[in-house]
Amino acid sequence: MAEATPTYQIALRAAQSKKATEIRLLDLRGVTSFADFFLICNGSNQRQIQAIWDEVSKQMKEAGERPINVEGYDHAEWILGDYGDLLIHVFSDQARNYYDLDRLWRHAKEMPLPKTAA
Repeated sequence: MAEATPTYQIALRAAQSKKATEIRLLDLRGVTSFADFFLICNGSNQRQIQAIWDEVSKQMKEAGERPINVEGYDHAEWILGDYGDLLIHVFSDQARNYYDLDRLWRHAKEMPLPKTAA
């Protein structure tokens, strides 16, 4: 029997398919107890940020995963999707620089990103 694809990989592939940039996948196990993984990425404008989130949400739903909560969709400077052990952050460049989660969670292990499908 094939092993199920981890939810973070589903979300990552969805973000990649919508041309998200500056993608980072952080392993927070051993760093915090409220989540195991962060997927952080950028979109270039409000429409792209929403399109990235829409695709992530669609593919996660198809895999049987629904968010506990989603914040920031309408304004689309920072969309935060909470899937329990996986938190997905889709930022504008300005919001990502301002909130600087990369620095805040610098002790987390960065996971290698698989190549996008051709």
